[in-house]
Amino acid sequence: MVRNGFCENKEWFWWVDKLPKAVQQVANYCILDALVDHTMRTNVLRTVFCWFLLLPFGVVVAQELPPVQNFTPLDYKGGNQNWGMDQTPEKLMYVANNLGLLEFNGAAWTLYPSPNETIVRSVRVIEDKIFTGCYREFGYWQPGVEGVLSYTSLSAQLKEPLLEDEEFWNIVGIGDNIIFQSLSRIYIYNQSGGSFNIIESDETIVKMFEVDDRIYFQRINQGVFVIEDGRTRLLLADGIFQTDELVNIFASGDGITLLTRNNGFFQYRQGEVEPLEDVNSLLAGYTVYSALQLEEGSFALGTISNGMIFLNQNMEWEYQINQNNGLTNNTVLAIFEDQDNNLWLGLDYGVSYINQFSPFKEFEDQVGVIGSVYAAAIHDGNLYLGTNQGLFFKPMEGVDAFMMIPGTKGQVWSLKVLRGELFGGHHNGTLIIRGNRAIPVGGPQGTWDIKALEGTDYLLQGNYDGLYVLEPAADGWVIRNKLSGFQNSSRHFEMGEGKVFVNHEYKGVFTLAVDDAFTQVEQVSIDTLLKGTNSSLAKYKGEVLYACKNGVYTYQDEQSAFVRNSTLSTIYTEADYVSGKMALVNDDSKFWMFSREEIVLVTSSITAEPSLKRVPISLNVRKDVIEYETIIDMGRNGDYILGTSSGYIVLDVSEIEVADFQVNLSKISKGINQYHSATQNLIDKSVAGDFTHQENNFRIHFYTPEYYKFFTPTYQYQLSGFYDVWSDWTTESSVFFENLPPGDYTFNVRSQIGGKLSENIATYSFSIAPPWYFSTLMIAVYVVLFIAISFGIHSLYRKYYRNQQQKLILANQRELELTKIQSEKELIRVKNEQLQKEFKDKSKELAASTLNLVKKNELLREIKEQLIHAENQKNLAPVVSIIDENLNEQGNWEMFKEAFDNADTEFFKKLNELHPNLSPNDLKLCAYLRLNLSSKEIAPLLNISPRSVEIKRYRLRKKLNLTNDDNLTNYIINI
Repeated sequence: MVRNGFCENKEWFWWVDKLPKAVQQVANYCILDALVDHTMRTNVLRTVFCWFLLLPFGVVVAQELPPVQNFTPLDYKGGNQNWGMDQTPEKLMYVANNLGLLEFNGAAWTLYPSPNETIVRSVRVIEDKIFTGCYREFGYWQPGVEGVLSYTSLSAQLKEPLLEDEEFWNIVGIGDNIIFQSLSRIYIYNQSGGSFNIIESDETIVKMFEVDDRIYFQRINQGVFVIEDGRTRLLLADGIFQTDELVNIFASGDGITLLTRNNGFFQYRQGEVEPLEDVNSLLAGYTVYSALQLEEGSFALGTISNGMIFLNQNMEWEYQINQNNGLTNNTVLAIFEDQDNNLWLGLDYGVSYINQFSPFKEFEDQVGVIGSVYAAAIHDGNLYLGTNQGLFFKPMEGVDAFMMIPGTKGQVWSLKVLRGELFGGHHNGTLIIRGNRAIPVGGPQGTWDIKALEGTDYLLQGNYDGLYVLEPAADGWVIRNKLSGFQNSSRHFEMGEGKVFVNHEYKGVFTLAVDDAFTQVEQVSIDTLLKGTNSSLAKYKGEVLYACKNGVYTYQDEQSAFVRNSTLSTIYTEADYVSGKMALVNDDSKFWMFSREEIVLVTSSITAEPSLKRVPISLNVRKDVIEYETIIDMGRNGDYILGTSSGYIVLDVSEIEVADFQVNLSKISKGINQYHSATQNLIDKSVAGDFTHQENNFRIHFYTPEYYKFFTPTYQYQLSGFYDVWSDWTTESSVFFENLPPGDYTFNVRSQIGGKLSENIATYSFSIAPPWYFSTLMIAVYVVLFIAISFGIHSLYRKYYRNQQQKLILANQRELELTKIQSEKELIRVKNEQLQKEFKDKSKELAASTLNLVKKNELLREIKEQLIHAENQKNLAPVVSIIDENLNEQGNWEMFKEAFDNADTEFFKKLNELHPNLSPNDLKLCAYLRLNLSSKEIAPLLNISPRSVEIKRYRLRKKLNLTNDDNLTNYIINI
């Protein structure tokens, strides 16, 4: 091509040959014009203009690169530029930054300002010391027991002063010597003796290098020198090494390989220098600022304005990472390879690391031409990506650019290889893809998905408005018919025994009974319980699966229903649920599922239960298109392509393995609140702590020094003595405990990366003393006081209880006395009642006896009267005499009085007390009146007439001083 005539070593234009012919012409014109005009401004403008011309053709350079993790000054809270990096044996990273020394432990950044608050230009870790060089200062840092670095100045120990504006750009350690290089001097510090040897220079020392324990350095205008036995010897004085700055020197068999900033690589062997033309032609036009030969022999070159260039062991071009495809800045100031072969880059703006040997590779479309990947397929040696922008393809082999297939602009929903053809579901309808051509099938708009109708030559496709049958035709495929009787959107559908299942997120799962000819739906039923956002259907090993937030379900023909699958439902919880998408792989013998923290490959096993392989790549890292996740098998030893919102990720499932790692405690602060700085009130974390009652707030920082872009360490902790349950897993690398009560505690923390636990559990034990008023002495005082107070209280209580007992005894005595009195009263009452009863009984007897007596006297009088008037009175005198004897009043009275006294013993006594003037006859009359006898009844007893009884009653009233209103009988009875 014409461009080769202008610059035959511009082999980096290979990508132009991969473009369509029309695009090649535009690209060639842009490149030719840029090469003719050598001014920087014109080159930049032409290049930008060239890319704007290429973008409308849907051209995107495609290269799958190792993961890159970027940190900006906002992340590490330091300066923009980073000049050097190194790592401790404990895997802590240290970065020489404009604002000081940066420390990164995988969880948090810490900035240590330089002693004189100037730019730190160099850093080197040697044993347990971190040596740094800055403006007119060099020395070393060491970590203290609190986890914070402390600085010791070595330049202050110099006997002669440093030069004006002297800065230290490089540090090397060889044996017991630490060598510091400025632009004017080289200082060799012997650690054992504490002495300095200074190598002066009348020319600028550009850089210093260590190769096989030998020190090389370059003096501008003079060449390359080597230090031997403390003296300098000129090694190379060729003009190019006097004018072009050396970037690095590498060991190379029996010689060395030198890399210059502008002229590439040179081989020095046995006094001869030879340029390496092949690699230098690749680097023409690049300005290299930093370089490193990696552990496995390849080369990493950092440029001024083109990012990172990677060459293999044979110095052949591998790939390039720059601001267009991963870095935050194109100027690479420093390169460092850590213990795990991650490559760290000190940039003009930020820090980046590259996971060189990660099982993941990324294709990132940062320009936005391709868009979000909704579907992917490999067919006839090409990789196809269906995105929201259209359908793109490129050959699988090589690094050709992605090209948009004409006529496919717009949303692509699916890609399926069926019956030997690649079908595309597009917003505009169904497409047949053949190479770089897309052939529309025709028919309705909006094809979601396409599946083969088992046992037939037909295909079934789901559209925005239902289901359609495709049949083969002479020149491809055509729409045969629509399934009548069903009008719902059919994005997810599967076929079972005589049924078609259609999932609708908002309505449920439809079960369609279809006629044998697949022309109409004969019956529709819907399970409304099975519905949910991002739910999906799939067919795995002949079984129809349904996945939603609540789990995974299998359709059971016997029950004509979906039944929860206990094994597959363990893939995610409701909290981890993102999408129910089940991405089938190849022959439908395995499929992928997606959760918030991982993706899971489901495969067959020798048992009835499927095998689950979990790949712990979280949603925020993989950035897939939720609900439209796509992942396809690349057909090469477990490699898969996972679509993302800006390209795709290639993951090697067979190589996903996390090396053993540990978790460590970083810093512990005491007696602070949660808003204090992490470096306030730090304590020695290496020994158990004893703290006062006021120091009961703690912030504990921990970390796992592992550096993966796709695997983020998570932590779990417990505080034994406070709560023994482990916390939930979290990405937070510190925890704050507030107002801990007095006691003994042990803090434990462990970490997890990619589902693998740390080898160890980091612990810290401490105790919090009680306040002074709970000290041992005070407790003893409290015990004594308690005993004394208890004794006093006991005495008071004893006295109180004795008084209470006495009161109780007296009360009981009174109660007994009252009870006794009550009992006596009750007894008296009972006796009185008994006496009253006896009195009533005797009164009744007396009354009866009195009545009998009255009747007897009346009878005797009547007999006597009859006898007196009898005609024959012979021998009657004795009878009359006997009757008179029985009618004797005095005898009757004596007998009555005795009976009356027995019945009413107190009557005559009370009557005499009230009326002592009563005569015996008055007493008799009162006794008969007390019995409530009438005058007629009393008369026979007194042997007088009733008239005489009335006269006696009258006289008695007088003696009793009764008025006319008083009833005599009632008065007598009431006495």
